[in-house]
Amino acid sequence: MDENLPADENCGCPDGEGKLTLDGSVPVVQITNLQTKFGRTVVHQDLNLEIEQGEILSIVGGSGTGKTVLLRQMLGLERPSKGCVRIFGEDISEANAEHLQQLRNHWGMLFQQGALYSALTVFENIAQPMRELRVLPQDLIRDAVLLKMNMVDLGPEHANKMPSDLSGGMIKRVALARALVLEPKLLFLDEPTAGLDPDRSESFVKLIKSLHRELGLTVVMVTHDLDTLFALSTRIAVLAEKHVIAIAPTREVIKVDHPFIKEFFLGDRGKRALEALDESNEASKNKE
Repeated sequence: MDENLPADENCGCPDGEGKLTLDGSVPVVQITNLQTKFGRTVVHQDLNLEIEQGEILSIVGGSGTGKTVLLRQMLGLERPSKGCVRIFGEDISEANAEHLQQLRNHWGMLFQQGALYSALTVFENIAQPMRELRVLPQDLIRDAVLLKMNMVDLGPEHANKMPSDLSGGMIKRVALARALVLEPKLLFLDEPTAGLDPDRSESFVKLIKSLHRELGLTVVMVTHDLDTLFALSTRIAVLAEKHVIAIAPTREVIKVDHPFIKEFFLGDRGKRALEALDESNEASKNKE
């Protein structure tokens, strides 16, 4: 990043101090003029994206379009070559390590494989983010962990189990409970249903839907699973040609005339997922 540029020009973000704003008056995520380079390879160029409070925004794209890289930049795990990433109004691409850690208390992350600590029990895995704060009493930690376990449909009898004793679906639920234990406003999901059979995948999607509604979460998801994508997304952002080529609700995105969109959304898998979505929507209307 060119240190000779003025801060606002270097960042490419609107003017302002970028103080943490949790009331929804600014986009939860605001990515402006972002460029990502690895050596001579440009992955993102002039990429812009805004995510509003309360929505479930899904990011899709072909191989090499930088979906996971973009997610890591939102998490502050990687910094863009140019441009900036604001979360709750804060430019995290310029935050130091200490400040970034404070910001991370306001969001949760569900990694693709769960990323549980193999040497810790279910209870200790979920409690870990609270223990890292070093200021919370043990009674509060215990009550919060058990509450979050209940929230993700895990009974207290699982608290002392080790990750090696859990099924893939249970690992996802433990990881989700850990992501929610600090009461975040923002939840990141990386391939949340990967590795699950259809029944467990459907059950997990219903759980995320329920938590999104009950907790008022904003969700950012990367997934290639069309059933999950259509069932959860408020809007879909499509990455291609180094930037966001489309961002809209499902039915609007699939109308965009682009080779990747036609291949990804309108092939046989896409048509089956759309039919399933229509059937689900019709069933919901009939219940009402």
